[in-house]
Amino acid sequence: MNGGMTVLGVVFRPQNPPELLREATRVAETTGLEELWLWEDCFLESGIATAAAALAWTERLRVGIGLLPVPLRNVAVTAMEAATLHRLFPDRLILGVGHGVQSWMGQVGARVESPVTLLGEHLSALRALLAGERVTTSGRYVHLDAVALDWPPARAPKVYAGARGPRSIRLSGEHADGTLLDSVTDADGVRAVRTLIDAGRAAAGRADRHEVIANLLAVTGPDAEARLAAERTPEHAPGAGVAGDAHAVAGAVTRLAEAGADTVVLQTTADDTDPAAFIRFVAEEVRPLVR
Repeated sequence: MNGGMTVLGVVFRPQNPPELLREATRVAETTGLEELWLWEDCFLESGIATAAAALAWTERLRVGIGLLPVPLRNVAVTAMEAATLHRLFPDRLILGVGHGVQSWMGQVGARVESPVTLLGEHLSALRALLAGERVTTSGRYVHLDAVALDWPPARAPKVYAGARGPRSIRLSGEHADGTLLDSVTDADGVRAVRTLIDAGRAAAGRADRHEVIANLLAVTGPDAEARLAAERTPEHAPGAGVAGDAHAVAGAVTRLAEAGADTVVLQTTADDTDPAAFIRFVAEEVRPLVR
């Protein structure tokens, strides 16, 4: 079970036009919400551009990118962009990377034979660069020759990995500082993930704390059940997702936290055209019910 207070976040889904982000960010800041999360889904909105804007518009809100697909990015570029944001907005960026949706990667000519290998190489190099190291490596996909950031963060930031399958989750335990789970995972899945993460950490000889961030599809309003059913896919675990009022949503958050999630990020359905209202619902009605 999560030993401290569960951190709550909300996703600004990229199905919303970018011009709605400023109001959503303002509501997240003024209502005291802990975290606002952004996605870099193809071919919707940039994770780095939206994160920079959200951070610039706020003073205390933590902003997460969940996640940047690494086949699209040279690791040195990822490190430069992340380091810049970490120095401009210390302790407020949460960076997640992942191997991306393979069909999307194929559309842009970036699909690789072993996405898990690429993710591991990218994570290792990215964490080293952000720690201020000079990196030379020649892997299957990542190649750097004495690369070092001139402006690394003041202290090495955490890097999170998005993972779903057993190989990716174990790799996250080995190479990342935390794991991002998407909304298909229920409480039983979080428990299983913790076991795989611990196996990866043991294999890598790591004893540092590894955070788990779980996404929860949460729908409220008079047509909540129907909207949830429409959004669910065959990949969603039986207990994944919740429809109902603030008490129902808080109960689902608590179940994920008790299973081992440190942070629960709530996402409404893709057809919700008022992200600011959902953020207000989470901050003002759900947050008081979650310890």
